[in-house]
Amino acid sequence: MTQLLFEIGTEEIPASYIQPALSFMEKASQAKLLELGLGFGAVRTVGTPRRLTLVIDELQERQEDRRQKHVGPARMAAFDGDGQPTKAAQGFARSRGVAVEDLQIIETRKGEYLMAVEEIKGQETGALLPDLLEDLLRSIPFPKSMRWADSSLAFARPLQWLLALYDANVINLTVEGVQSEATTYGHRFMSPEPVAVQDFGQYQQALAAKYVMVDPGARREAVIASVKKAVQDRVGEKGQPVLDEGLIDTVTNLVETPWGVCGSFDEKFLALPDEALITSMREHQKYFPVIDSGGALLPFFVAVNNTDVKDRAMAANGHERVLRARLEDGLFFFHEDKKRTLAERVDDLSGIIFQRKLGTMAEKSERLTRLAAYLAGQLAPDMQEEAKRAAQLAKADLLTEMVGEFPSLQGIIGRDYALLDGEKTAVADAVQEHYQPVRAGGQLPASLLGALVGLADRMDTMIGCFAINERPTGNKDAFGQRRLALGLIHIIRHHKLHLSLQELAEQAMQGYADTVALAEDTLEQLIAFIRFRFENDLIASGVKQEVVEAATSAGFDDLTDCLARVEALDSIRNQEQFAVLAGSFKRIRNITKGNQETVVDPALFAEEAEKELFATCTAVQEQVRPMIENRAYSEALAAMLTMKEPVDRFFDDVMVMDEDLAVRANRLNLLTGLGNLVRQVGDISRMHVE
Repeated sequence: MTQLLFEIGTEEIPASYIQPALSFMEKASQAKLLELGLGFGAVRTVGTPRRLTLVIDELQERQEDRRQKHVGPARMAAFDGDGQPTKAAQGFARSRGVAVEDLQIIETRKGEYLMAVEEIKGQETGALLPDLLEDLLRSIPFPKSMRWADSSLAFARPLQWLLALYDANVINLTVEGVQSEATTYGHRFMSPEPVAVQDFGQYQQALAAKYVMVDPGARREAVIASVKKAVQDRVGEKGQPVLDEGLIDTVTNLVETPWGVCGSFDEKFLALPDEALITSMREHQKYFPVIDSGGALLPFFVAVNNTDVKDRAMAANGHERVLRARLEDGLFFFHEDKKRTLAERVDDLSGIIFQRKLGTMAEKSERLTRLAAYLAGQLAPDMQEEAKRAAQLAKADLLTEMVGEFPSLQGIIGRDYALLDGEKTAVADAVQEHYQPVRAGGQLPASLLGALVGLADRMDTMIGCFAINERPTGNKDAFGQRRLALGLIHIIRHHKLHLSLQELAEQAMQGYADTVALAEDTLEQLIAFIRFRFENDLIASGVKQEVVEAATSAGFDDLTDCLARVEALDSIRNQEQFAVLAGSFKRIRNITKGNQETVVDPALFAEEAEKELFATCTAVQEQVRPMIENRAYSEALAAMLTMKEPVDRFFDDVMVMDEDLAVRANRLNLLTGLGNLVRQVGDISRMHVE
């Protein structure tokens, strides 16, 4: 068992490309080795902006010999009337490298056929690796690839070298004129000389001596340490860096060894909203902001260099000049924006197209205002005016210079500007929060007001897109409606809101009455789409599929109510009594299929078992009515379990499909009413396990 070490040396690869490429190399190499029948141990990948490296330990030295069976022509076609092999048999034997007399006859479902057993000798791993590694290199996906010179290879950046070792021996591999060697290269500027390599352990040590930290995890820790040290050296204990996880990941893949440099900027720029200042540093310059112990921004930042500069002051000065120009732009935009309030910008939203068939952002803003007011009227009447105001202002910051420069600040800048305009804090917060969650697992609106505007915004977009047949299909989801639906679901769950999705969607549809011709199935299709996302989200979180389907099939309109029923069903499903009752209800569902009537005439009862079941059902119905009204579904299910034995006796003693049609109908009505009673919580027949 030996080690494979494969390094692809390149020009600097964009930071966001590196980790996905390394993950692909790890998974794809394992799949290729399994396909070849080669065993292996640990598989690891490391990399920097200039190299993507794969390491495989304990790689099997050769394939196992194996026998492969091949079925050929039918026996009747393989031999003539004299029992001599035909051309079909001869050709089959020749194609498999065996003599005709070595062919076997086997019995199949279709009759007798010839079979050849091929003895395949395993190949040495070293002979298989050149093709495997070249195929791996050529198949690495990148968001954007390039070609250079007369190369036919599409790759993130031009290849510079290849290091390919198997059992410390060079693998004979040439890709687009680049020949593999037992050599890597150090830091481009600090130590660019070639470095001889024997194995992965020595490879890491040699590169470390050449200012290359090849392990991304170790390099990430070094980035954090260098940023903290830079702040400590310049600002002391009064400052600490804002260590944004995404920025750390990006910077880690921008450098081969990090050197932090702390710079400063004019305090006048602190007049900018914090997020605008932070975004200027983080998104454009990849700088880390610095704050004091109270969380207030200080006029300092940290840049992480890829080279060590002895004159730190000179290095800091260079970064300061670059940042100053960016902040001057930001301050100019900020002062320009302050000349008009958000409210004064609302009418100008007519100049922004929301969607070609759905009108302008001004029209969307009007619909959003009406829908937010409707929601507030349903859930928080005292917030209705604030909901209307927040909805009116929600999209106004799209017209600001600041959002034009930093699109990621939409909503955030809207909140800051709303506060500067003297709007209520709750309204300003809702302007920002209505965009939340921005991504899966993201922060949800903290305030109910923000939640209401956010729900209105999402429902308006989804109903409009469904109305013009812009519905998610396969990989197509131009408006991110899957994300919007999940956001709507998570907001409702987070705030435990009781509202009718059907009624909310109907209200949203009214806003498009004069804009588009609504298809008859628009509402039905949208509700089904949201239900599917809700079910998948619950199942992905660990809830059993049968429990989710039992609850949603009995009612989905109120998500919070449906979730309460899911929890009740999930908590009781493992009880033995419940499992038996669920099985009985599957039988009830099958027997009563198509029957809707529930009127029962006790005078038609002929058996004690049906009298007992009717009495029990009537008593339980009265008992659980207040429980259902108060959404005490676990208590209701516990009460329903008392029907198990009467149901069992009914099926043992009573013939439902009696010859007397009136008696038969009466019994079907009894069972239908019983089924309807339980389906107020969920269709438990779906939870029966055979």
